Amino acid sequence: IGNTVLHILVLQPNKTFACHMYSLILSYDRNKEGPGSLELISNNEGLTPFKLAGVEGNTVMFQYLMQKRKHNLWSFGPLTTVLYDLTEIDSWAEDQSFLELIVSTKKREARQILDLTPVKELVSLKWNMYGRPYFCFLALFYVLYMVCFTMCCVYRPLKPRTGNKTSSRDNTIYVQKMLQESYMTYEDELRLVGELITVIGAVVILVLEIPDILRVGAAKYFGQTILGGPFHIIVITYACMILVTMVMRLTSTTGEVVPMSFALVLGWCNVMYFARGFQMLGPFTIMIQKMIFGDLMRFCWLMAVVILGFASAFYIIFQTENPENLGQFYNYPMSLFTTFELFLTIIDGPANYDVDLPFMYSVVYFAFAIIATLLMLNLLIAMMGDTHWRVAHERDELWRAQVVATTVMLERKLPRCLWPRSGICGREYGLGDRWYLRVEDRVDPSKHKMMRYTEAFKAQDRDNYDKGLEKPEINRDIPYKKDLSALSLSRRTSRTSSHRGWEILRRNT
Repeated sequence: IGNTVLHILVLQPNKTFACHMYSLILSYDRNKEGPGSLELISNNEGLTPFKLAGVEGNTVMFQYLMQKRKHNLWSFGPLTTVLYDLTEIDSWAEDQSFLELIVSTKKREARQILDLTPVKELVSLKWNMYGRPYFCFLALFYVLYMVCFTMCCVYRPLKPRTGNKTSSRDNTIYVQKMLQESYMTYEDELRLVGELITVIGAVVILVLEIPDILRVGAAKYFGQTILGGPFHIIVITYACMILVTMVMRLTSTTGEVVPMSFALVLGWCNVMYFARGFQMLGPFTIMIQKMIFGDLMRFCWLMAVVILGFASAFYIIFQTENPENLGQFYNYPMSLFTTFELFLTIIDGPANYDVDLPFMYSVVYFAFAIIATLLMLNLLIAMMGDTHWRVAHERDELWRAQVVATTVMLERKLPRCLWPRSGICGREYGLGDRWYLRVEDRVDPSKHKMMRYTEAFKAQDRDNYDKGLEKPEINRDIPYKKDLSALSLSRRTSRTSSHRGWEILRRNT
């Protein structure tokens, strides 16, 4: 019951009252430090009161709980060294990481905790010492891996075509080799090495990604932009396309160019994931993801309807015409592709001035140009501009959340020998087996001195003003002229005190 009340207090809007009641309940806790402490009992979602305060973005309760966990090590003048307890904060030995909970929640207030002590210092320590070097090395390794895969695709086994052309539009001159003919020369053996590296990399990607999907859940794993959800979809699809290409190569099945081309596009697009390691490029990946999966996905439904309608009209109009004179609409798939190019203004309207075109072509193309080019494309630009404006206001905050998510991901993937635990063991200071983060806080004495003089100056002005208001009330029987003289005297006194206060403030500055 006590633990349930603690969880309820974390969710209270009156944060000051919640903090006082929280302390009152803990004062009756018999197991304050043991495993049965009320603060260490989780709810049905596996969240302790401390983690719940982070997920809900309750910064007041979070700072209150952190003040209870800190230990002042020493203080010398303006310098103060504090040890912060990293229990439930550090993701090194946590199955449900506090940092991962913060960046995966949908509440923006929760990301403000990343700027508070000691979370800010812990993330900065992890990222600068281990996260950034490992992430840059991983980005370089992935680019080299994609270069290897691209070279294997460029020099894939092909042979000249021996059969006759089936139609005048048939333009194929090379065909795919059979498996027995693909690995015969020294160049083929070099390509085989690159293909083995590509397949091994695809298997490693699936081995690393599938456990996280099962642990977190597909909806949360692929749906969170900060966690890199869309990029996880891209890299898993890329790995599947590589395995499909391998099966088609081993079985000598024609058509391997389809999964191979998909894999090339997806693999190189996944390079944008590594832009999150740089402050200049990281926010732009967030903008691209929000535009693609927000604005563009909604816009594609409207675009598909328009293209389908006008492509059908164009195909019907040119169905009775000679395709050699105007072949952009000679069959229905080509009509869809040509209409898509016209929609994006990639090509101009097809025309042949040597022959007479149908009259309805001009009418339909005029309506298509008005609807597609002038209306819908400008609508898309306006939608993307609005998304860019919204994301630009929180770009730094989103980038810090990306850094935290990347740090937690690397800490889970890498072996313990490559990523030691951050902080100081409490045994060195007689604080038990818990781990602590040492933070040095510097207090500026001149700033506090200035604040004291400013407060004294304000208090003096308030006293003089109150005295000036009290004098007319006391001397009510005095004539009206005396009241005015008293008020003017109090104002002169106030101005003199104000001048004296400003002089003291200037000298100390």
